[in-house]
Amino acid sequence: MNVADQTEPANLRFLRILVTVLTATMIVGLAIIVGVFVTKFSDLGDSRAVLPDEIAVPVGETARAFTRGGDWLAVVTVDDKGRERIRILDMDGSPRQVIEIAP
Repeated sequence: MNVADQTEPANLRFLRILVTVLTATMIVGLAIIVGVFVTKFSDLGDSRAVLPDEIAVPVGETARAFTRGGDWLAVVTVDDKGRERIRILDMDGSPRQVIEIAP
């Protein structure tokens, strides 16, 4: 009996085709994921935050936290007596609003 004359069983042929299709699907899926990462991270470009060179807080207060919004900055400060405030500033560092945080 020749090896060329033998045919593989149907379930083995189905399994071989299934493994091949799943392998191809995984390769295509991985390529898509890499493509999405490349396009998303290349869109960021040079989008570094534009911040003022210096932010001045009143004498006797210490900055504890900082965040940036669309066109504003927020600095959480604490004074010598432990009172906390949120200072909302314009992007140039000029004050916009002060919010007292209740103890």
